[in-house]
Amino acid sequence: MKSLNVAESYEYCERITRAHAENFPVGSLLVPKNRRRHIYSIYAFARTADDIADEGYEDGINTERRLAALDDWERKLEACYRGEASHPVFIALSVTARELQLPPGLFRDLLSAFRQDVVKRRYANFDELLDYCSRSANPIGRLMLLLFDYRDERYHRLADEITTGLQLTNFWQDVAVDIMKDRIYLPENEMKHFGVSSEDLRERRFNGGYAALLKFQVERTKDFFDRGSPLPHLLRGRIALEVRLTLLGGMRILEKIVEQGYDTLNGRPKLQTRDKIGLIVKLLTGSRYRL
Repeated sequence: MKSLNVAESYEYCERITRAHAENFPVGSLLVPKNRRRHIYSIYAFARTADDIADEGYEDGINTERRLAALDDWERKLEACYRGEASHPVFIALSVTARELQLPPGLFRDLLSAFRQDVVKRRYANFDELLDYCSRSANPIGRLMLLLFDYRDERYHRLADEITTGLQLTNFWQDVAVDIMKDRIYLPENEMKHFGVSSEDLRERRFNGGYAALLKFQVERTKDFFDRGSPLPHLLRGRIALEVRLTLLGGMRILEKIVEQGYDTLNGRPKLQTRDKIGLIVKLLTGSRYRL
């Protein structure tokens, strides 16, 4: 890939972000323009690594090649922190990391989760799933707080609640998508308890057991959002609005799962234009979703 200058590298990251961001506001107008580019570089790093982990399920690209590509992505990260970046994502990220004093461990945690996606396709229990969320989702929330120079660990723990809730929400809305890649994030012991099999997921057999299982997951996920809900009230300015809008977006997806009777095997809930308008209204009026 041709080496780009810093401005071109941030533009490259922005294109990746705008092409992929869907459910939640990433680098929205609520974020000051001088900080938006940093969101783009962080998102592009994570999005590209996620794509590497997913690459090749349809084309037969094997596990070893995906892991090798992630190893190469981590080498690029290390070079970035040494001031030797050449890939556009890392040229931009090197500036972001330096200006915001971002610890490399948060990026390594993300890569650890993406490697796990390559080799682990089942979760025995909810604790295993939470461990994954601590590396796949929570670093993003912490990075966003660091973007605005919030370094208080109490704030970061509240952000963990929200980002874990968002990750879990994504799992429940994408059950049918993930099973096509032979991934099941629903805990195995809970599937057994509700009488749901992996074959039910593959065949998209929606029944009372699946509805009860998803209802249990939705209610538990809402608790994460509730525990994280004090965070926007502790923040100032646009980041407070951004966090609140993200929280409302996650809750709206849960509400849509409820509205379709918990059947995420035969319909993927996602935010439509009217939903996004509704989020803005709730943001401005200070109201919230109640499931």
